[in-house]
Amino acid sequence: MRIGELSARTGVSARSIRYYEQQGLLAAMRTASGQRVFAESAVDRVRLIQRLFDAGLSSRRMAELLPCVTDPEIRTSWLTDRLREERTRMTAEMARLAHAVAVLDDVVSDMSVTEDTRDPAA
Repeated sequence: MRIGELSARTGVSARSIRYYEQQGLLAAMRTASGQRVFAESAVDRVRLIQRLFDAGLSSRRMAELLPCVTDPEIRTSWLTDRLREERTRMTAEMARLAHAVAVLDDVVSDMSVTEDTRDPAA
């Protein structure tokens, strides 16, 4: 199938699909005129790539993990360990952000108290 059909079937822009190919996440064959032609399996691959992006993985990390995800012969505990590491990293980042939000809430609260206690005549 051509890139336009793949885009329509997955809801992913042709630009993103070209990016996936550039990053080594998706393979395309080329016609004699140089047009991209994708196998039927590209539909599932693009959907998986989208899920991994939604999960917060970078294209670099995906390039490392995708062969293990899609090829049952090389799927190992290594893959599970890497995905768990990603989850741990994300959880730590979420905790860091939650702390930053709490500190910011305190600053806003302190500023509100200061504004409420000012002498209006001053």
